[in-house]
Amino acid sequence: MNDLKQQLINIGKTILQSSRNELYLSMRFLDIALSGLEYEMNLSTLYVGTDGNKILFNPRYLTQLYQNDTILVNRAYMHMLLHCVFRHMFHRNKRKEDYWNLACDIAVESVIDRLEVPALQKTVSDTREEMYTLLGKKLKVFTAEGIYIQLLTMSVSELQLLKLRKEFWVDDHDFWQNDDEQQQNQQQNTPQQNTENIPEHSHQTNTMTKQQQQQLLEKWQDISEKMKTNLETFQKDMGQEAGELISYLKVENRQRYHYRRFLEKFVTLKEEIQLDEDAFDTIFYTYGLQMYGNMPLIEALEYKEVEKIEELVIAIDTSESCSDTIVKGFLEETYSILQNKESFFKKFQIHIIQCDCIVQSDTLITEQSQLKQYMQNFAVKGSGGTDFRPVFTYVDKLIEEKKFRHLKGLIYFTDGYGTFPKKRPQYDTAFVFMTNGDTTVTVPPWAMKVILTPDDIQMKEAKK
Repeated sequence: MNDLKQQLINIGKTILQSSRNELYLSMRFLDIALSGLEYEMNLSTLYVGTDGNKILFNPRYLTQLYQNDTILVNRAYMHMLLHCVFRHMFHRNKRKEDYWNLACDIAVESVIDRLEVPALQKTVSDTREEMYTLLGKKLKVFTAEGIYIQLLTMSVSELQLLKLRKEFWVDDHDFWQNDDEQQQNQQQNTPQQNTENIPEHSHQTNTMTKQQQQQLLEKWQDISEKMKTNLETFQKDMGQEAGELISYLKVENRQRYHYRRFLEKFVTLKEEIQLDEDAFDTIFYTYGLQMYGNMPLIEALEYKEVEKIEELVIAIDTSESCSDTIVKGFLEETYSILQNKESFFKKFQIHIIQCDCIVQSDTLITEQSQLKQYMQNFAVKGSGGTDFRPVFTYVDKLIEEKKFRHLKGLIYFTDGYGTFPKKRPQYDTAFVFMTNGDTTVTVPPWAMKVILTPDDIQMKEAKK
């Protein structure tokens, strides 16, 4: 029995090693990535899959796949490798699992279908072509996050979802771990189970702690960066498809912004009446009380410099190209940040301006209750073309009319397609672009550019 088991392990590993060698000879830029996965037989799956550390395979399935067509094994290997390079298994939480799994499969299969490499080539089906065309109307780069949002907004039926899953399915995602499994593993801290006694259909695998998964994430982040560098080196040899793959990697490896931290750039440094405990020396204070009864030698400062929001303009692009769902998602995240009482001075004013090619509305917020009421009754106004200039003209007029005293800045939420002012305004300006992977949008030299995805602002799902 042990000899048969070892024989099955050897067959599976030989098939995967052969596939790895063929991929390396076809695409030298994969060298580091290809060394990132080990192989292990695992009878808890009927197919193949990866947990980020290993390729876990059922030898029967792998052998049949190899006998049918070696290209299918190569594509499966590349499919799992790209899941790791794009870190799909680390971004699974708080999403609809079926939609996320499908989005990840579409993302990596679209990359493979575009690679004109003989070791990976097969005829692209009509179903795939239709899906790629549909997504191409909304996305410049087919990231899993962007595809996930599109699948939700398209209201895919159960039948359509089943058809797409069948078309793009390649590997078993049950080895991907979520936060619930991490917490359970941390609490129980149980020893690893013997996989020989696991039932064939149980889909159980060893779980990782949060620290181990973070280390694995950093490992693939590093591999992805090096892969991009290698690909740029081999770009002349790879041709156009190299440029497309570089675009994927640039999006996946882009710097992630925390919207809450970004908003802190628009605070105002000012003195506020409150006890400054940081500048208060308790030694002199207590010494004076001991020596003179009720007379301290030093008292706490009554004024303290604090950073809070005093005056701010939030401009919202309500043109036809910005969907209501995305605008509301941005405002909900902004509201969740601004509703914190510690964010404001006692006296503040925030202008929320809706604008397409003209200023549609201007709502002045001076109290927390007004901000809450505005969010409850929010409705998008305008659906024309995009022109950024009217907002700046309008704000400049408010400054001339002394409506602002210390305007810190203007945040303009948009999709990026509009006319910018030629001159720099007298206040800081940031354009916040909500995209699904497009990093090519440009802004004038005097403005800040922030690229956010629905994940970066934790936007609520369009359909639930």
